[in-house]
Amino acid sequence: MHDHRIELVEQRNLRKDVPAFGPGDTVRVHWRIKEGDKERVQPFEGVVIRRTEGGNRANFTVRKVSYGVGVERIFPLHSGGWEKIDVISEGKVRRARLFYLRGLRGKAARILTKNESESAAARGAAKAAAEASKAAAEASKAAEANKAAEAADKS
Repeated sequence: MHDHRIELVEQRNLRKDVPAFGPGDTVRVHWRIKEGDKERVQPFEGVVIRRTEGGNRANFTVRKVSYGVGVERIFPLHSGGWEKIDVISEGKVRRARLFYLRGLRGKAARILTKNESESAAARGAAKAAAEASKAAAEASKAAEANKAAEAADKS
């Protein structure tokens, strides 16, 4: 059972500046780091491999490869610890958890972006249209040859 009073308090603590992103997207999280009495912002850029919901307990996991070593960080979504989240590119994936990326290396670990997949689909459609027009041209040449042959047979 949910207590509505708790939900009301949690609703007040939700951040309003959370950008829209999901698994497969490449993001840059600007995280505040405290070192002694100084504070600085350190960006962490990688692919979102997981995003969980749950009100103010929501979080997301970002994975990057640094010097050949895979590094993953879990960020609370509604925390005051991050300054901003930049969505670098939107990935085209077909699942919500991308843990299979942990076992892949190099080019195999790449994720197609939505722009690349759209252009690949456009290239495929253009190629199919070109093949169809080529087939139609060959068919019209064959029809003209048949007409010429029939005209020669009649004369």
